[in-house]
Amino acid sequence: MPGVRPADARFSSGPTKKRPGWNLQALQAAPLGRSHRSKIGKSRLKEAITRTRAVLEVPADHLIAVVPASDTGAFEMAMWSMLGARPVDVFAWESFGEDWVHDILNELKLADARSHVGRPYGALPDLKLARRTADILFTQNGTTSGARIPDFNWIAADREGLTFNDATSAVFAQPIDWSRCDVVTFSWQKVLGGEGAHGMLILSPRAVARLESHVPSWPMPKIFRMTKKGRLDRELFEGATINTPSLLAVEDYLDTLKWAESIGGLPALHARADANAAAVADWVRRTGWVDFLVQEPAARSNTSVCLKVIDPRVTGLSPDAQADFARKLAALLEEHDVALDAASYRSAPPGLRLWTGATIERADVEALAPWLDWAFAACVAQLAD
Repeated sequence: MPGVRPADARFSSGPTKKRPGWNLQALQAAPLGRSHRSKIGKSRLKEAITRTRAVLEVPADHLIAVVPASDTGAFEMAMWSMLGARPVDVFAWESFGEDWVHDILNELKLADARSHVGRPYGALPDLKLARRTADILFTQNGTTSGARIPDFNWIAADREGLTFNDATSAVFAQPIDWSRCDVVTFSWQKVLGGEGAHGMLILSPRAVARLESHVPSWPMPKIFRMTKKGRLDRELFEGATINTPSLLAVEDYLDTLKWAESIGGLPALHARADANAAAVADWVRRTGWVDFLVQEPAARSNTSVCLKVIDPRVTGLSPDAQADFARKLAALLEEHDVALDAASYRSAPPGLRLWTGATIERADVEALAPWLDWAFAACVAQLAD
């Protein structure tokens, strides 16, 4: 059994580990018991928008809103409000992307919609199939598969349609080409380790034009409405939220943004995630029993690293037995308090999933590696018994 353990065992892919040095004192200025529509409440929400723009380097002509229901709510809000004006190409390489495929084909029932789903799980589909005339939807980083797009060059600069980027586990850790993204969504509980339930919606001028020129053919729930009398509700992008947000969670998000600014902003956040992912890659290269779920190096995530067992003693087992082995492996890591919530996503192939985003310390990733080897050996020994 290794003698050194990670200082922090939280490797969950969402909610993710809080920033280094976080404690409850970070939330003491939260205006609890106050209305989110009061001067102080709106000022906190406006500050969240302003600091998001600064840290993410969002162009000045893009609008940012705090919206309900996490990243899912933000992305659904955009789909239900803007789709239907053009053909649609939806690309998926993990569970949440496949949810968007379902919504487009089975809920919105768009007539000219093409789905492009990567197979096997985690493989990218052919991105060149994106039509210049179509709206394009994709998940920049597949949280449940560990697959990400290598770049944005497959999106036409002179496109006629809009691009919808579900960036929830990519934002703050991977570059975003704002010139090729019209809708970008994310939630607070991913790369910066904020609290759940709130989503962020970023719109380009082209997306705003769509909202003001297109009326969906289906009923629009109040929680999705971004226009009033055919014009964009600008107050929504100034801190006037559709429903009641948690000012405690807002204060926590502000704390994470201030931490990001204090360490050097976006370049520092990217560097931390890259260094953490590199530490996992170094271990995989020298380890015979494990490999990345994603085979193409350029498509491997630097935040949600998904691993599979390739040892013949395990791959020779039945699928159910392989899944049981992976569960026991994750449970053993949790039992010894070295890696919490490290099991693969429930609908993903069995294995391990390690969060390596910006709030993780590289030293903890490096300290975890010997424990992974120890736990694997212990689980294999149980097979022999």
